[in-house]
Formats: sequence, C-alpha cells, structure tokens
Amino acid sequence: MGDKIILKIEAREVHGKKVAKLRKQGLVPGTVYGADMEPASVQAAEGEVAKVVKAAGRHTPVQLMGKKRRIAMIKDVDRDPVKHTIRHISFHAVRADEPVLAEVPIRLVGEGESVAERGGLVILQALEKIEVKALPLELPEALEVSILDLAKAGDRVTVADIKVPADVEIVDNDDGRVDEDEEERQTVMDLVVASVYEPSALQAANDAAGGDAEDASADEVESENGSEEPADKAAKDSE
Repeated sequence: MGDKIILKIEAREVHGKKVAKLRKQGLVPGTVYGADMEPASVQAAEGEVAKVVKAAGRHTPVQLMGKKRRIAMIKDVDRDPVKHTIRHISFHAVRADEPVLAEVPIRLVGEGESVAERGGLVILQALEKIEVKALPLELPEALEVSILDLAKAGDRVTVADIKVPADVEIVDNDDGRVDEDEEERQTVMDLVVASVYEPSALQAANDAAGGDAEDASADEVESENGSEEPADKAAKDSE
C-alpha cells in the first residue's frame, strides 16, 4: 500500500433533482453503504472527489472522514457524458479487520529491457488485472511480474510468476477452465500474463484483422500462444 487516500465527506440532506443545485456549488453527491450500516447520503468537494477517484480507482481503499471514519471501496462513479465531470459516487464501507475481494492491476517489470525485446521480439500482455483477497489496508496498488528473462518466441510468464505479498491471496474462482491443447483443467495460476511473439506473427495477425500491427492483441495471435482473461465486473448504485 502507498500513502492513505483520504476524502472528507459531509452528510447530505438534498436528494433527487435538487442535487443539481449541489453540483453547481462544486459538490458531488454520494452514497455510502455496507453490511453493518444503513445507507448514508453524503457529499464532498468535486475537486477532492476527482483526486480520490484518480488515485484509488476501484481497488484501493479510501478513508472517508466525516462524523465517523470509515474505510470504503469505490463501487460506482457516474460521470456527465459531455463534460466528463463526476455527478455521483458510491462507496462500499468495509471493516478493517475483514478481508475483501478486489481486482488489482498487473504491472510488467522490465518492459523494454527484456532479452526478447532487445533481440527485436515483441511482448504482449494478455492479463491486465486479477482478483485478490486481503485486508482492506493491505490491498496492493498493483501486483508485479518480471519479464526480464523472457528471451525467445513462445516464452511466457503466468500468474504463478507474480510476486504476491504474504498477506495477499490470489483468488481462483474455479470456473473449470480447460486448456484446449492439453485438455487439462487450468487453475488461475496457469493463466498467461504475457508472452513473446515474433513481429512477423503479429503482422500476419494484423493483416488478417485489417488493423495496425502495433494494435494486434494477444488474442489475435493465440494460435501461437493462447491465453484467457477473466471478464470485468461492474456494479451500479442508485442516487
């Protein structure tokens, strides 16, 4: 974890269409809910909310400072489709002593410096994030995996190669994934995070797709090195 992310909030008395007045005053209406509390209507300064959303995303806990301090995860951010300003934010309050599930980014260490890249090969990341379980204040900002030793086409790193802190657990949802080539069940630890490709293979995939070679994805060259990525999760909360 990095520095604590703090947001000062106040109780909100305005609801419905009247919240437009709050927004004109530079305030963002919000909701805080959790298993051990009644949903609470809150408001906070627009500039501070924007900073918190950028810093925390949906995988870093936020310390909500009001009449009562709460630890919460951002669950939904409603933005104006034209101005892109934040119209409403929802938080899910959690207990500091109870583990939570969250998706965190996977960061490749050594991009541009690997043996493969120095030799003119290309490394594509197939898995961008992964679900973990940890105490709220122990959730990592990202999990890292080194690609420095990848050297030839076909080399890969998997979830098993990720550096995982002792107090963090990678979640395996046990969805029955099966490797089509080996016809064996895969665990989350078998999922490919990044693979090495020949530029010519990417160009061939690009020609077939009719796009730019630089934009070819790992899925488009799966004939060389298949991978699977879990679907994103989303939550929507009402005002």
